[in-house]
Amino acid sequence: RVSLAACCIGAIAGLWLGAWLAVARFRGHSVLVWGLNTLLALPSVVVGLLVYLLLSRSGPLGSFGILFTPSAMVVAQSILVLPLIAALSRRLVLDALQEGGEQLQSLGASPLQAALLMLVHERLGVVTVLLTAFGRAVSEVGAVMIVGGNIAGVTRVMTTAIALETSKGDLPLALALGLVLLGVVGLVNLLIGGVQAQAAGGRSRREGCPHRDRGRRPPPEHPGELRLDVAHGARRASSRASATQARSHMPRCSDSSMPCQREAGSPTPVTSTVAPG
Repeated sequence: RVSLAACCIGAIAGLWLGAWLAVARFRGHSVLVWGLNTLLALPSVVVGLLVYLLLSRSGPLGSFGILFTPSAMVVAQSILVLPLIAALSRRLVLDALQEGGEQLQSLGASPLQAALLMLVHERLGVVTVLLTAFGRAVSEVGAVMIVGGNIAGVTRVMTTAIALETSKGDLPLALALGLVLLGVVGLVNLLIGGVQAQAAGGRSRREGCPHRDRGRRPPPEHPGELRLDVAHGARRASSRASATQARSHMPRCSDSSMPCQREAGSPTPVTSTVAPG
């Protein structure tokens, strides 16, 4: 529950930050991106120490009284996953904008709106980013032990329990807890992978369905082809109209065995005779 809440908070801030950094251009932008990429290797014990100083009684946020509570653990894990989500989502948006960014901007979307729309379009990639962040949060031990205190029944989680059992010398129990934790993460990844595969399969079936475009001529690739198609269609329409008009002026016979009498005022057909030799 703690890791899931931290991933949700980190996703809200990290996805927006990554999308903004992908399209923003200002002085110091490269320095900010460099700092974000550096925070990918942020040590968890350093985060735990900083959060501890902020939430302690003498700290600026000590009045909230959330130190050694699950809320403090959520704060620490959110700070850990935020740079990871922001950096990966920035790269995801940059790659997506190279394919469809100009089309969105030509439709009137601002750069930030285009970046956010690309995140929606690349939702399968966003799910992968969030899975990576969840793996980072659920395997955390240093920060949560510092700010949580590893209190039994309150702030003790799987990773802190493994560290405690290892320090007590109960290695079989520590190993069993590690396998359980690995199984939980593997099950989550398996479920998300199945959803991704199903979504990708549905998209490929929609794009490759042949009967949807059966009998439909593919659109022209060049403006010259479009002009040729329009001219060809106009000629066909003109020929159909001429044929219809010609049929309307043809004489009608009441009896097929008798020669047709032409209507009054209709032009007399021209016939040619050949004298016998």
